[in-house]
Amino acid sequence: MSHAPVLRPIRDDFPALSLGVAHFDGPGGSQVPRAVADAVAGAMTAGLGQRGSGTATERRTQAVVADARAAAGDLLGADPGGVVFGRSMTQLTFDLARTLARGWAPGDEVVVSRLDHDANVRPWVIAAERAGATVRWLDLDPVTGELDDPATAIGPRTRLVAVTAASNLIGTRPDVAAVTRAAREVGALSYVDAVHLVPHAAVDATALGADVVVCSPYKLFGPHLGVLAAPPALLERLHPDKLLPSTDAVPERFELGTLPYELLAGVTAAVDYVAGLAEASSVPAELTRRERVVASMGAVERHEETLLARLLDGLAALPGVTLVGSPAHRTPTVLFSVAGHPGPRVHAHLGALGVNAPAGNFYALETSRRLGLGDEGAVRAGLAAYSSDDDVDRLLAGVSALVR
Repeated sequence: MSHAPVLRPIRDDFPALSLGVAHFDGPGGSQVPRAVADAVAGAMTAGLGQRGSGTATERRTQAVVADARAAAGDLLGADPGGVVFGRSMTQLTFDLARTLARGWAPGDEVVVSRLDHDANVRPWVIAAERAGATVRWLDLDPVTGELDDPATAIGPRTRLVAVTAASNLIGTRPDVAAVTRAAREVGALSYVDAVHLVPHAAVDATALGADVVVCSPYKLFGPHLGVLAAPPALLERLHPDKLLPSTDAVPERFELGTLPYELLAGVTAAVDYVAGLAEASSVPAELTRRERVVASMGAVERHEETLLARLLDGLAALPGVTLVGSPAHRTPTVLFSVAGHPGPRVHAHLGALGVNAPAGNFYALETSRRLGLGDEGAVRAGLAAYSSDDDVDRLLAGVSALVR
């Protein structure tokens, strides 16, 4: 491409935005474009049943699943044959942790980080404890919010390393490739939580060096479910608990019960929507969907970086406002506190003004504690592709009214 892709105007695609609310709650779940909602409704009324090849209904249902696996593969830069769907990223992680832990023993070590959402911490801690394995912690700098050198935690007895690709609390984007490389050098598996990175940047499982990467489509315009992607050869070696009559084929052996087919249709629609976020004039028509996803997410990054600078500068200029963490490489996610005003009060004040910026630790419990915020956390403002200058200005005005 001769020039960088440009984000096209998208706000009219999101029915919820017509209500006039400025949404900074995207890290907890994005708003949904009309195309995704239509796809979910369309699948539910099209005639679906169980998968198969004997009838039109069975073939239609089978196609919904195959299309969703292909779409998730394009979103993550992963092999569709290793894409597993589940109720949530949390559920998928607990399931895989139980399966992997059968091969762990006393003396083995599992590494988790203090930068992670608890969904990429507690499943591994619980599984390690049950296997008698040792849990080692990859720490973070409480001032900057940057992750420590992986060599401080990864060693010759490490069996698995779990790390986030972006902090859902303060936005830190650690050097995941360095962490997974250190894991690979000692023969350990790497499990990368990309839930908070997927909405803000193109994700490439291979470039990250991840053995397993997980995400949640509802953080990027899609429906509520979880996605796990791994090389099919890795999944072939693992044998989770399953019902006796259910298939032992990969990836289906990891999917318990009937899949939510209508939500899978929504996943495909969400990835298709993401692939079209860039102005058509700035993206060559011959690109594959994966290439268009990468180009569009580049446009999203540039849009969000501009808004992030506006937000950070505006908050830093307000008396009594403290910004938490200063990572060098981050998503557009800002954690802040207001002197004399507990987080829930700030949240309620902004909410009354039509600005959704919640407060808490957002399940990044270890991070919040390490940053000195205890379990209470602080106020989080997360930008999204549909965020605007006006949204940022409304949040700044709302906070300013508290500190005048």
